[in-house]
Amino acid sequence: MLTSLADWLTHLESLHPKTIALGLERVAQVKQRLNLNPDFPVIIVGGTNGKGSVCAMLEAILHAAGYKVGCYTSPHLLDYNERVRIAKQQASDAELCASFEAIEEARCVGRASARQAAVGLKPDLQGAIQLTYFEFGTLAAMQCFIAHKVDVAILEVGLGGRLDAVNVFDADVSVVTSVDIDHVDYLGDTREKIAFEKAGIFRQGRVAICADTDVPQSLRTHAGDIGAELWCVGSDFGFAAHQGQWDYRSKLGSRSALPHPALRGAFQLHNASAVLAALDALKDKTPVSMEAVRRGLTEVELTGRFQFVPGKPQLILDVAHNPHAARSLAQNLANLPPAKTFAVFAMLKDKDMAGVVQALDAQVDVWLVAGIDAPRGASATELSQVLKDAGVRGEVVVCDSITESLHEASKRVSENDRIAAFGSFYTVAEVMQVRGIRTR
Repeated sequence: MLTSLADWLTHLESLHPKTIALGLERVAQVKQRLNLNPDFPVIIVGGTNGKGSVCAMLEAILHAAGYKVGCYTSPHLLDYNERVRIAKQQASDAELCASFEAIEEARCVGRASARQAAVGLKPDLQGAIQLTYFEFGTLAAMQCFIAHKVDVAILEVGLGGRLDAVNVFDADVSVVTSVDIDHVDYLGDTREKIAFEKAGIFRQGRVAICADTDVPQSLRTHAGDIGAELWCVGSDFGFAAHQGQWDYRSKLGSRSALPHPALRGAFQLHNASAVLAALDALKDKTPVSMEAVRRGLTEVELTGRFQFVPGKPQLILDVAHNPHAARSLAQNLANLPPAKTFAVFAMLKDKDMAGVVQALDAQVDVWLVAGIDAPRGASATELSQVLKDAGVRGEVVVCDSITESLHEASKRVSENDRIAAFGSFYTVAEVMQVRGIRTR
């Protein structure tokens, strides 16, 4: 009987033969049956990297401005509830289960029903609409937001944009944070192909924001073809950093003497300026004061993105899992005071492992590699071979698990050294579990 969130999540995982099945037809049918038509502004955030940071800053600023904010992000680190937040609080198990049941009822027809699922019977899928885990969760998040009557919703794209489940909803403003090579099996193997997929979240007559300094032509072309109003960093909006502060300017105005975001990292001002551009685009629907902007920037939190864990030796958590994110992590590490760096490293095998290794080679002194116990996880042997082929300068130590990698690093490290755990959400999640670190 599906009485717990864990039961429902297990059920969701069994509904579709594929983990990823891009396309909007199935999810749009269930959306229509449920009449999920939000009457509040919707912000959709896509991009190769930076999506989480932009969503977190938008959520923090809008919350500081007094709005009830719904925020849907993925994946989660420890608990599924992290994906759905209302007024900066994670949705409860009961709320999520109620939404899942409503979606199950809507997607099924005939004898296949939520009632069957509730008594532990596998629904007859003939005639039922098959949804993936992510598609089911996306609809559930919006159902929760509508039920709570939020003032504004922020939706993070799961993969790509054009065919991603969140794109079944129309964005009042869309943000593409960055464009780089990732998920080539689904999105294409060039920036131009990937940019076209990400630009699919743009809408006619509405503002579309791009925070990548090298805007692909396919993104510009698509925005023009559909009649979206494209704002690009550097030309339509931008920022200037000063000692301890920064200034923002756009075609609609400027904000000066702003505090740096509480999120660490070299690229956070790019992300923050995209956030303020999105708020500019929505200023008639959700006006935001300078006080709210300052408060949101200083109070924003995001687990696992260049996150420093208090104490010595220094422990840094970063979910960086593609070359673009790895280059950002490398730059951030290079900006820290010199120290010996021990990497707790594990990745999924369908990611660009060699690209991540090459990006971080110069910053890592000891690689403690482990496998990920998941269907897509690379083994420690596979990772060590990637490191060997790359000719990394640092020592390579093969471990049985991420937990063992962390323990081995802890034994070797001195008080003034640092441990950096990266490569996947799985990597960071296991380190958090071992250290008893909770999500923010």
